[in-house]
Amino acid sequence: MDDPILTIEEREAINAGRWFSSLSPSLRHDILRCAFVKRYKDGELICARGDPPEQWIACAKGAVRVSSTAVSGKQVTLTYVEPGIWFGDVAMFDGDRRTHDAYAHGDSTILCVARADFRKILATHVELYEALMRLQARRIRQLFGLVEDLNTLPLRARLAKQLVHLVRSYGVPNLADGNQMRIGLHLAQEELAQLLGASRQRVNQELKAMERENAIRIEPAGLVVLDRAALTRISEADQ
Repeated sequence: MDDPILTIEEREAINAGRWFSSLSPSLRHDILRCAFVKRYKDGELICARGDPPEQWIACAKGAVRVSSTAVSGKQVTLTYVEPGIWFGDVAMFDGDRRTHDAYAHGDSTILCVARADFRKILATHVELYEALMRLQARRIRQLFGLVEDLNTLPLRARLAKQLVHLVRSYGVPNLADGNQMRIGLHLAQEELAQLLGASRQRVNQELKAMERENAIRIEPAGLVVLDRAALTRISEADQ
């Protein structure tokens, strides 16, 4: 059964989101007033490709894995939505069906705004139109950056760049050594490879090379970043 109230940590994650925190207090209040909470276990389906656009969604805890299914039937992960990030607004505007599947990655909490409430908020707050335009512009810039990286950077640089992003979004300080950061989002090497458009074998080779250089440590529970500056240098080496 869903808990209808966000925890303090979940609410903080929503309020701290870069885009959401830029909105006026009255707009944030109206969004949160209309929103309802859903909780999912790891791997549970949140919404499927082809579903009608019924809700505008934000991740409040855990992560949302956005994926598509290839002709062969294999699932391909496209991105992970982190806490504080809103998505699904494009379908709210054009009314078309969902283009991808979304699954909970780890135990996850999402915040939802029904389409009817979304449209009421738009009618009340003209500010939201411009804010959503800024959000879309940022996504387009990120998409162009990813395409450019895929075509211009070697896998080693792209992997280092992805690790820097993951530690920025999901980094958990090591209690024994504050300079070390564990990536809290647990990704199998196959999942990491899918994000980079590479094979698991090649990603494994590059990870082991970075471990030999003392930039990271590979553990059964995930990756620990030992030297973020070294990863940044690797990511910028071929730019």
